[in-house]
Amino acid sequence: MAGTLTSGKIKTSKKISNRKFAIVVAEWNDEITEALYEGARNSLLAHGVKKSNIIRKNVPGSFELTLGGLWMAEKRDISAVICLGCVIQGDTPHFDYICQAVANGITEVNIKTRKPIIFGVLTTLNKQQAMDRAGGKLGNKGEEAALTAIKMLES
Repeated sequence: MAGTLTSGKIKTSKKISNRKFAIVVAEWNDEITEALYEGARNSLLAHGVKKSNIIRKNVPGSFELTLGGLWMAEKRDISAVICLGCVIQGDTPHFDYICQAVANGITEVNIKTRKPIIFGVLTTLNKQQAMDRAGGKLGNKGEEAALTAIKMLES
């Protein structure tokens, strides 16, 4: 996830309300990703982003976040893209391949589009760890991803 950014309110300029944000949401592990989406959306709204300036794009799973993120970032009116997903470790190396591919892919989209493409993907050992990070005892990493997007646009 995006470093050690804490949840909460940050100071923003008035221009943030006119920026458009895309939130790309993986449908796999939807109980988790819906909670991440709600956290991100609510955080953007709390910081003055207009509801009409938050565009949601669903993709089947975390692996598809890269292409979904690219499609949204290529839209001229989108200022930042928040990619939200959840990969829970299983008994095979699939977890490692997916996590590495998504991290590398989102990094490439950042560089290619020169727009903030935020990595809001939980990579956890089990479902409980994911729940703890999607509105549970460790906060909501979707909210943190939204704050990261705002901070990138404000810098």
